[in-house]
Amino acid sequence: MTANDPALRSFVEVAPDSHFPIQNLPFGVFSTAADPARRVGVAIGDLVLDLAVLERAGLLDAGAPVFACDSLNPFMALGRDAWRRTRARVSELLRHDTATLRDDAGLRARALVPMAEAVMHLPVRIGGYTDFYSSREHATNVGSMFRDPKNALLPNWLHIPIGYNGRASSVVVGGTPIRRPNGQTKAPTAEAPSFGPCRKLDFELETAFIVGRGNALGEPIPVGEAEAHIFGMVLMNDWSARDLQQWEYVPLGPFNAKSFGTSISPWVVTMEALEPFRTAGPVQDPQPLPYLRQDGPQGFDLHLEVALKPGGGDGGGDDETTICRTNFRHMYWSMAQQLAHHTVSGCDTRTGDLMGSGTISGPEPDSFGSLLELTWNGQKPLTLAGGQTRAFLEDGDDVVMTGWCQGNGYRVGFGRVSGQVLPARG
Repeated sequence: MTANDPALRSFVEVAPDSHFPIQNLPFGVFSTAADPARRVGVAIGDLVLDLAVLERAGLLDAGAPVFACDSLNPFMALGRDAWRRTRARVSELLRHDTATLRDDAGLRARALVPMAEAVMHLPVRIGGYTDFYSSREHATNVGSMFRDPKNALLPNWLHIPIGYNGRASSVVVGGTPIRRPNGQTKAPTAEAPSFGPCRKLDFELETAFIVGRGNALGEPIPVGEAEAHIFGMVLMNDWSARDLQQWEYVPLGPFNAKSFGTSISPWVVTMEALEPFRTAGPVQDPQPLPYLRQDGPQGFDLHLEVALKPGGGDGGGDDETTICRTNFRHMYWSMAQQLAHHTVSGCDTRTGDLMGSGTISGPEPDSFGSLLELTWNGQKPLTLAGGQTRAFLEDGDDVVMTGWCQGNGYRVGFGRVSGQVLPARG
């Protein structure tokens, strides 16, 4: 059996709707109150498998001691053969018919930690962060709002994966509160800008891939080799201050409107675990230039949702409303194309670099991946389950994103990435 076999069963009980069956085995970094040292773990059902414990017991050998570490970087730097070998070994140890861990009560007690007791940390050390703009639907919606709807896409969009370099220092693990930013805005009728809290705070539903092994300066990554450099994917919320962005983005693009916070999920789902869910992406017309051309399906059938739990502003409330359902398969530019284009100039990438997909919007209004689109820049506010309305995010609101690939009787999921909005500093 391979590690992706739908027939695999773990000796750990896993619910059918769990995001973390034996066919997934995502990697993360955790600690506990009893042991505050950060180390690498794998999610299985409602438990975390402590790989540092297995490494010390001689049951895991990635080629170097890499699991008693505060990030995945040392492990990722070993390359794809080590990633696959380790995942296969972890799968073997968790199988229902493998006695090694199953029947060793002492080892099992040390190695399996209840997820409720685990404190999750940023899984990687992020040296560089790039955010792309690769959903045709999202780019068309934004272009229609702020430019001529007949010419919503700028001339270059269908030829290159558009992106900008973001701020790696403000990437945080899901569950970390996000403070509303202050900044400059300018009303259309005002003669001069003003300073104060953002009034159009938004989320952006994204995924991101993490570079496992980089490339040397001056040595581009060919599109056909790009996925060998990608360790896995996370969910991502690219928090955005729309009013700050509208004032500052000309001529060089987003700056303070994006740099105040980016949330990612704590579990990194490997490309190998996602392989069964590969699917065709949108037809690319015109055909990309040769360095971006790919063979075979390059999309992934990844269902994504956003829920909003209001927390203040107009009376508070506890009801969580799902406001967006979309799918990663709508993305026009693939991850391999993004990485190939990013490096074609000779730009080097490094282990742990984060590459955001850009907002993932589908063709239907309820599949738009931002409030900017869902409310059409505030003109059509959403009504939430408790009767409250939202044009943009208010203080106390909690944004929760989740996503999964549906297999035959199991799910390969990402868990959740959440963040609550804190008031701006006075």
